[in-house]
Amino acid sequence: MASGPLSNPIDHSAPKLDAEATIKRNPHPDFKGVEATRPDFNLSSSFHYTKTPQPSWKPGSGANDAAGLDTPHREIDPYAPGRPAVHNYKLLISGIVPRPVGFVSTVSKDGESTNLAPFSYFNMVSHDPPLFVLGFSGGFDRPKDTLTNIVETEECVLNIISESFVEAANFTSMNCPPGVSEWSFSGLHPAKSKLVKPDRVKEAVFSIEAKLVETREWESRITGKKTGVMAVVEGVRFWVREDAIDEQGVLIDPKVLKPISRFGGITYGRTTEAFELPRPSYEEITKDEEAKKLVKPRTFGQ
Repeated sequence: MASGPLSNPIDHSAPKLDAEATIKRNPHPDFKGVEATRPDFNLSSSFHYTKTPQPSWKPGSGANDAAGLDTPHREIDPYAPGRPAVHNYKLLISGIVPRPVGFVSTVSKDGESTNLAPFSYFNMVSHDPPLFVLGFSGGFDRPKDTLTNIVETEECVLNIISESFVEAANFTSMNCPPGVSEWSFSGLHPAKSKLVKPDRVKEAVFSIEAKLVETREWESRITGKKTGVMAVVEGVRFWVREDAIDEQGVLIDPKVLKPISRFGGITYGRTTEAFELPRPSYEEITKDEEAKKLVKPRTFGQ
């Protein structure tokens, strides 16, 4: 099922996919009314470190709270008769959390139109080479503008969304007609890239210029229709705001990045707390006599 970046022609005559009405992501008929009852965004809550949940944890101790062991689990067959695919979508986006948001800038093949859109199917998969994955709902026969542009130009820019422009980024998810750019609705500012044509978002603390490596199209196990495309892109240039990066160009300061993450439905998350956990060394841990008693083979089913 693997394919090269240009082996799947884009059908420009096909209608653009707009699944929002089907998904019904927003659970509130009057969102602004519901939002008005909530406390204000806490600007005074800055990023800081805490202790781990249980600093006195010892090898073999298991979970800090074992209450869940007494609660049964429900088995769900993703292909159960009568189960709509959208139910799997809602389940997965509420369970695989928090997810980074891929804020993707692209340009059309003719260079006449620009596109800026957020994607919650996004992550890093390798550092050498720097590889990132983007997931698109719908196949090549119903491509989103971002997918069309990436396939036809083989270029994009990945931007990380921060608290300071999350509302602006959200507005780029609007279903604009072909040829209408989301940039103007967001009010965000474009900044020139070095190796690719799409602009990066100037407000973004961290941006990645990227080039297409390959695409792969997926099809439904039930209907056989093309239902998704994965694009693998390679980072060819990084941009980090000066006040967020250390002298060696190695670590980005989360206090400056203030990243936004995605949960289920229309829920986003912010990161204000973190704790550090050193990775254990087998040789060091098993020097302790109690921990050494845990060294035993595991049999199947344990």
